Amino acid sequence: MTLTPKQLHILQHSLGVDKYGQGNQYRNRFVTGPGSDDFADCRALADAGLMTDHGAREIFGGDHHFTITPAGIDAVASQSPKPPKVNRSKERSKERYRQFLRQDTGESFRTWLLRNEHNRKVEREYA
Repeated sequence: MTLTPKQLHILQHSLGVDKYGQGNQYRNRFVTGPGSDDFADCRALADAGLMTDHGAREIFGGDHHFTITPAGIDAVASQSPKPPKVNRSKERSKERYRQFLRQDTGESFRTWLLRNEHNRKVEREYA
């Protein structure tokens, strides 16, 4: 089944991934009901075997609870667009900044960069 952009977005959103189908699939649910803009698409996805409709649920105010099937997960992987190519130097800079945030040393980013550069030089001298 070829997905419409809206159906692909519903599946991606249900899994918690980005528009390229990437990221941690931290959820597997979509809640909508009759009269909603998404309900017809969710029913079509369920009829195609890409979602499972668990029916109207009181906990969701009477709306339907949908989950993604393994076939739906495969459809997201195969039909999501490829992410754009990134400039490698920018990507290295971003990764370096993410490392700084993860380490949480209390230093400024500048101080952290200088210390890390010094440590790399020392490691090269003794290697």
